[in-house]
Amino acid sequence: MKLENLTFKGGVHVPHSKELTEKKSLIYANEPSVVYIPLHQHTGAPCEALVNVGDRVKIGQKIAESSAFVSAPIHSSVAGIVKSITNITTPTGMNSACIVIESDGTKEVHESVKPKESLDKLSSKEIISIIKEAGITGMGGAGFPTHVKLSPPPEKKIDTIILNGAECEPFLTADHRLMLEMPEKVVFGLRAIMKALNVEKGFIGVENNKMDAVHALKSVIREDDKIEIVTLKAKYPQGDEKRIINAITGRKVPSGGLPMDVGCVVNNVSTAKAIAEAILEGKPLYERVVTVTGNGIKEPKNIVVKIGTKFQEVIDQCGGFNGTPGKIIMGGPMMGLAQFSTDVPVIKGSGGILVLTEEEALAEKVSPCIKCGKCLEVCPVTLQPLHISAHALKKNFEGAERFNALDCVECGACSFICPAKRPLVESIRFAKREILAKRKKS
Repeated sequence: MKLENLTFKGGVHVPHSKELTEKKSLIYANEPSVVYIPLHQHTGAPCEALVNVGDRVKIGQKIAESSAFVSAPIHSSVAGIVKSITNITTPTGMNSACIVIESDGTKEVHESVKPKESLDKLSSKEIISIIKEAGITGMGGAGFPTHVKLSPPPEKKIDTIILNGAECEPFLTADHRLMLEMPEKVVFGLRAIMKALNVEKGFIGVENNKMDAVHALKSVIREDDKIEIVTLKAKYPQGDEKRIINAITGRKVPSGGLPMDVGCVVNNVSTAKAIAEAILEGKPLYERVVTVTGNGIKEPKNIVVKIGTKFQEVIDQCGGFNGTPGKIIMGGPMMGLAQFSTDVPVIKGSGGILVLTEEEALAEKVSPCIKCGKCLEVCPVTLQPLHISAHALKKNFEGAERFNALDCVECGACSFICPAKRPLVESIRFAKREILAKRKKS
């Protein structure tokens, strides 16, 4: 099978706008003087603090965890003193308890941070345990605890692992630089996942506008015929896990289903790198690569940031704002989360901080639907966005549900292509929330 320029049906060609940072090497941010580490950074149960105000902690020390299965422990990103445990608003818009730690500048690493056994000697159960203890969650945006994803029920036979290196969101280049500069760790992480699930076949899917990363990964894999690099057409939302499964394997995840239903597990390349570091160095997930970019930033960069560092501090290290910012987004412009303030901390899922200028952020004038059907053509899930949106705007949520509103992945391709600039994805998102709330009540 030829594994070049694969794709899925639908999608849109969004201007990449990656030139601001695609050639910028990874650099490490300055050590923050204070970090604000939320106890709820992932899908699932929030953690509870294991430390008290006044305690001294070290880098990599576990400071919070939960007994729930769907959760991931939290670790300190600095050495210093716990100054307070308080509530803050996170970049996801949620309120969460937060451990505030003042760095003492010693950068002392906790004794638990040490290399594990070689991958050859680790069992499947031990690999998953290391991943869980390291607090690793999906770093592509969803933030699902990785040990849960690697623990499918026995009846779900997994035969294929896919690493998602598509990074189809405009502006973002964190994963691209990671694959280019740390291909050994990405491939090691994939091999660890394959061993954890006893799978013989692994793929790394990369869009064809990142051929330098493809060559870097291939130079590491060499003659390993269990792993293949797949080039994907640069098209949005190629990085959606169900779309990448379809492009690479031809399999279609059923409505309401999960990748495991078609024998696949998908992880982000940054997640794989975190797994490699957890095994090779014993390093828990307390820092990540963040692309700080946009025309509203003076010096766009790909920067490795400690979890808990305030957005404003990161922005300042990139030269500050270029004029008055029009919009600040965590993530990319298509699926990212608009921020009300820069007084929020970087969390495990913060792959990007995008700052648009005032002119770029101006809302476009909305006009009536002209029934052109373009939103149907580009929907990667083959939904009918115009009908779902029409029902949602009339608050007819039963009607929206009949058109399978819950299958929408909220990629925003319909809103992007709409010549009338209708609020399609926003209204569908509203309908989904109402449908799920009604189900919860009943």
